[in-house]
Amino acid sequence: MSKTALGQTAGGEVARWPWRSLVTEGICLAGIAISIYLLIVHYQPAALVCSSSGVVNCGKVLTSPQSVMFGIPVPIYGLVYFVAMGAACLPAAWRFPMAWLAWGRVAAAVVGMGMVVYLVAQEALVLHTICLWCTGIHVLTFAMFLIIITGWEDTGYFWARYED
Repeated sequence: MSKTALGQTAGGEVARWPWRSLVTEGICLAGIAISIYLLIVHYQPAALVCSSSGVVNCGKVLTSPQSVMFGIPVPIYGLVYFVAMGAACLPAAWRFPMAWLAWGRVAAAVVGMGMVVYLVAQEALVLHTICLWCTGIHVLTFAMFLIIITGWEDTGYFWARYED
């Protein structure tokens, strides 16, 4: 497939928009902010701004044994994930022509979704309650996953492979 078939303009330059990198960077910033907040709440539950009774019970979720994995609070995993994905989704990273970065970004998005499925299962099947802040992280992770897996043609790796 040639660049012409993929959107080359009449003047010869490639018509590519950086919207994927901009949106994923925004998602990462929101994910970092929520992860920091949830980490604060993990250590100081009084800082929680959410329902603490009924089906939506952030307090129950954030203080449950499931809020810690391998001795590390789950929000730290979220923070590390969104910082790493923020670096992998910078505009220069989207344009980077090496396969390892393009495939690594896809792999990290898949791992992120795997973690979301695991955490939602813990909330629904074990705790029988949900946390709205956690759900926000899950939605952000899912949105980033969709943007990344549908954006293969916007990667530098794709463009380097199909240069005329």
